[in-house]
Amino acid sequence: MKKLLLLLLVVPFATFAQNQYSYAFNGTTADLTTAGWQRTNQSTSASATLWTVASYTPVTVSATVQATPFQNQAYTNGQVCPIPVGQAGGNNSFALVNFTSTSSALQTGATISNWLISPSVTVQDGDVVSFYSRLGKFSATNTASYPDNLQLRMSTNGAFTTNPAGGPDQVGDFTELLVDINPNLTLTAYPTTWTMYSYVIEGLNSPTEVKFAFRYFVTDGGPQGNNSDIIGLDTFSVDRPLATNDFFKGNFSVYPNPATTVLNIDNRNNLDITSAQITDVNGRVVSQVNGTVSQINIADLTAGVYFLKVTSSQGVGTTRVVKN
Repeated sequence: MKKLLLLLLVVPFATFAQNQYSYAFNGTTADLTTAGWQRTNQSTSASATLWTVASYTPVTVSATVQATPFQNQAYTNGQVCPIPVGQAGGNNSFALVNFTSTSSALQTGATISNWLISPSVTVQDGDVVSFYSRLGKFSATNTASYPDNLQLRMSTNGAFTTNPAGGPDQVGDFTELLVDINPNLTLTAYPTTWTMYSYVIEGLNSPTEVKFAFRYFVTDGGPQGNNSDIIGLDTFSVDRPLATNDFFKGNFSVYPNPATTVLNIDNRNNLDITSAQITDVNGRVVSQVNGTVSQINIADLTAGVYFLKVTSSQGVGTTRVVKN
């Protein structure tokens, strides 16, 4: 099987969270190293391919020139395919990795294990780690040509972390798996548009220096494999939610939490509620209901951590909620 290789912001402080670290993957690949990020390819018969920052140019599509990946529409012969943009906008402002992580000389599929490792970050229980990812390919069916997988892992050894070495099965000190996108390698599970993933840190006894690692991990991958194509990564952020608002605790409760479709608001003291608003960890309003409200629909939200703000004539209260 032959595969064709298609050529490659600081997050604002959230209204209800303090940013501990963020990286937007703009600039150049060299900037990754300058910023303290490390890269290592531990794939079977690893090639020289590592995570890079996108560096595409516009192309005119023809019989011999294909559209660049990370587009939101198809481009046909004669059309100019523009430079792709990252999650927050900006030409080439995202990182990527692809199926060439293994040698093209292999006659069968190999295991890809290609790592992008963050600088040390001090975190504590309750901190929210978030990032955006998407497939690189755009197809008429809006599905992958080949399945992909991305893991977010964590080491609690900070600056003393042992990085993966010795092949695709080794994870070094990154033994904690936080997020696993499309572990079953299906054609439909990995998003084709920029999608946020998040994880709430738990299990730490005190503030701890950690490192995070993105692992492009695909079995039966590479140029001769049945899996692996190209994925993008953007807007990595670690945020610390502010303490639960005392006004909210004194007057309201919300249930269930975590929730899947609906959050119910219990107005224990019958205050005059004027609105209920949900924001994401970056402070963006994702849902709002005006007037007296006892519940708010969250069925269309992406899984992750959000903040519910209830406004009444007697005061404003906020609390953290989780969407499953």
